[in-house]
Amino acid sequence: MIYNSIIETIGNTPMVRLNKVNAGIKGEILVKVEYFNPGNSMKDRMAIKMVEDAEKEGLLKPGGTIIEGTSGNTGMGLALAAIAKGYKCIFTMADKQSKEKIDILKAVGAEVIVCPTNVAPEDPRSYYSVAKKLNEDIPNSFYPNQYDNLSNWKAHYETTGPEIWNDTEGKITHYAAGVGTGGSMSGTAKYLKEQNPNIVTVGIDTYGSVFKKYKETGIFDEKEVYPYLTEGIGEDILPKNVDFSVIDHFVKVTDKDSAVMTRRLSREEGLFVGWSCGSAVHGALEYAKENLKEGDRMVIILPDHGTRYLGKVYNDDWMRNHGFLEDKSYSTARDIIGGRNGSFELAVAQKSDSVRSAIHLMNQKGVSQIPVVEDGNVVGSLTDSKLLNKLIENPQLKDAQVSDVMENAMKFVALDSTLDVLSSLVEKEKAVLVRDHLDQIHIITKHDILEAATK
Repeated sequence: MIYNSIIETIGNTPMVRLNKVNAGIKGEILVKVEYFNPGNSMKDRMAIKMVEDAEKEGLLKPGGTIIEGTSGNTGMGLALAAIAKGYKCIFTMADKQSKEKIDILKAVGAEVIVCPTNVAPEDPRSYYSVAKKLNEDIPNSFYPNQYDNLSNWKAHYETTGPEIWNDTEGKITHYAAGVGTGGSMSGTAKYLKEQNPNIVTVGIDTYGSVFKKYKETGIFDEKEVYPYLTEGIGEDILPKNVDFSVIDHFVKVTDKDSAVMTRRLSREEGLFVGWSCGSAVHGALEYAKENLKEGDRMVIILPDHGTRYLGKVYNDDWMRNHGFLEDKSYSTARDIIGGRNGSFELAVAQKSDSVRSAIHLMNQKGVSQIPVVEDGNVVGSLTDSKLLNKLIENPQLKDAQVSDVMENAMKFVALDSTLDVLSSLVEKEKAVLVRDHLDQIHIITKHDILEAATK
């Protein structure tokens, strides 16, 4: 068969049975291998759908520019569509994304703008905000916004869901997928549940993301949000494409478990897949261990290809430096706060306190920086050097409220963050915060990291 362009080859990816990593689990585990799409990921499906729907609605006109915030894979799908249809592309990406993803997008003619990861979505520097601003400034441009563009989930409702149903001859009992923008999970789950309401759907989330707690409690808890390394799943926002009504359960997976499973899939199953594929399989198998029975059939989506992660999860040095290989013991945030033996009490200033009293507290405790709280929530921070500069410029500030002089809040990190991760974050943020299993907050400074590194 001869195709008119590469985008006509999107879809109809193979279903493959797992044979080794699922040892001891009852039932059958199948994976849908999405790297067979021309852009090597499942994002090709929704990228072409968003472009074609925009064309129908008159939002994308000849000679136009497609501008999108992406973790890499959506950008590739949009770039292929742009090449076939004659559009330009500009993509914004968070700086945690792999170099391979950036290089691949540039290779297909896209302009890539790298933005900081550890800023709030509404921050003008975030990759969400930068994409929106470019769309406002550039004439004849289209911002697909994969997070809230409902063509995303519709693409999977129209293609991925029917393919899985047909591939399994309707004999599917469980469906599992990572949840990022929510399109592949929600669109596919919606289709499958319409065919058989008894199909159980399992969303895979990551620590540092809000999805699991929001599903279980209906509460958007900012305490759940902190930096994580895994790419492609989890969010600190609630995209419109995430339909919680068709997701029965969520399972959270750590960065390490995701990375280790990704490498296992390559070495034990011959599936050279991306990092979030390891998340999906690890989380799905954790659910399967307790819930699958003989005769059940689970299908897991494997979103992308391993070439995007050669410098990360497939690099032994990178894995070793992050404590993801077992040949060396690495200290973590958990080890640092555990070494305090419960003797550490976090010093905090109330937002309504006077600057004078906050300075007294810092001197009394012998600390150079403290969090600022209001109603039990961390809302800001004080550091002695910046506070001193402000007081020199305006001595009257000592009688002002802390809220008048405080800086941005310190970032929260995962308990199992390793020293190199902590070091990179502390370098940017001065100090970071972590919650223990009792929900108590601890501060980790450069001094703490240096002490842990020399033990």
